[in-house]
Amino acid sequence: MDLEARAHSEHPDELRLWLRLLTCTQQIERQVRAGLRDQFDTTLPRFDLMAQLERAPEGMKMNELSRRMMVTGGNVTGITDQLVTEGLVERMEVEGDRRAYRVRLTAKGRSQFHAMAQRHEQWIVDAFSALGVRDIATLHRLLGKVKQHTLNNFLETS
Repeated sequence: MDLEARAHSEHPDELRLWLRLLTCTQQIERQVRAGLRDQFDTTLPRFDLMAQLERAPEGMKMNELSRRMMVTGGNVTGITDQLVTEGLVERMEVEGDRRAYRVRLTAKGRSQFHAMAQRHEQWIVDAFSALGVRDIATLHRLLGKVKQHTLNNFLETS
């Protein structure tokens, strides 16, 4: 049973909408994870780490990578170790800080990431293919309003 199936007609529409959003997100993520595994023999966390590095061609310190991915340093280290072993990422010493390393994609890693990113983009496009251009624009605009409202509420209460 998915999250949405737990909601009943007596629940507020807002709750049922929230559960539908979660269910859609989980279904799309499941499809992406399966595609990455089946077509590229990789995982979503590895893809996410490579995506962060792709945006920083000069590389990134491990602690910055951990912060951006919102995971522990140990998680980043484990994934990085695997990618280094496979020749997809390289570690470089940080001048003036013997404890820190900067990591970046290798040419092989960049090439592999681009292939994965193209397929990832297509999986997301396919996931929304039941919607028309106007539907997508409307949904994007409406979710933007929710995003702004929740951000404002968070800032007011913090």
